[in-house]
Amino acid sequence: MAEIFDTIIIGGGPAGLSAGLYASRSRMKTLIIERAKYGGQATTTDELENYPGSIENCTGTTLSQRMRQQAEEFGTEFVKDEVLDVELEGEVKVIKCRKGTYEAKTIIIATGATPRLGGFDNELELRGKGISYCATCDADFFTDLDIAVVGGGDSAITEAIYLAKFGESVTVIHRRDALRAAKSLQEKAFANPKIKFIWDSVVESANGDEILESLTIKNVKTGESSELEVNGCFVFVGYLPISELFKGKVNMNSRGDIITDEEMRTNIPGVFAAGDVREKLLRQVITAAADGAIAATCAEHYIENLH
Repeated sequence: MAEIFDTIIIGGGPAGLSAGLYASRSRMKTLIIERAKYGGQATTTDELENYPGSIENCTGTTLSQRMRQQAEEFGTEFVKDEVLDVELEGEVKVIKCRKGTYEAKTIIIATGATPRLGGFDNELELRGKGISYCATCDADFFTDLDIAVVGGGDSAITEAIYLAKFGESVTVIHRRDALRAAKSLQEKAFANPKIKFIWDSVVESANGDEILESLTIKNVKTGESSELEVNGCFVFVGYLPISELFKGKVNMNSRGDIITDEEMRTNIPGVFAAGDVREKLLRQVITAAADGAIAATCAEHYIENLH
């Protein structure tokens, strides 16, 4: 007879790891299924200065490692596998993976989000050949070279500051005339002599044969196009939820975010969602961790009231 978990958490980022910790501490039999890297998007952040208590040069990777270890110490089980299909109706939920099938009384969807593409010509052709979506992963490849950053939010400016440690210059290309990033980040970026800004502009195309050589940039107000010679281009223009697997199975908005109430409940009894995959205002490590804690606590309450 197949083992039935109290809860299965799909995704091992901050939301999933937090849910695992809270569920295991409540003596729930808990499994986290993760297809890639534990920590999710957090592992691509070099400096995590806005997570309370993250001092002494805390990085997304080190925080994620501590989160996983803590959950494991309380009994959370971990499986590296890819979820292929889910059956969410009924008292016992079924998760079909590439390596096996798992069953649980509750499911917490914590699959996170993936970087949104910039949407310019030749972006995919030059992805990994000068175009990147992760500064922590790829900054070292661009030591002493000219780099562009596309975007104006917290992620873009945080990574521009980080990239300035490596590159000869960093040019931030933003479609508006003011940044959306937190004022403390803006101040750091404006004070950095390596960081320059091109306002009211978008990237039309990436240019180069085998590697990126330049970007064609268009001013959205004047319509004029210009060429910027760069060796690297990092795109930070938002994220899309990783929710394709659950379409038609739980309620979503037009963007694909899973809709929950404040207790992380979806429209399906016993199915919860936490972190960047759900519809929410602020997508940060701290809010993902909070979502995970709430989802696990409410999953416990759901099981207690099953019979």
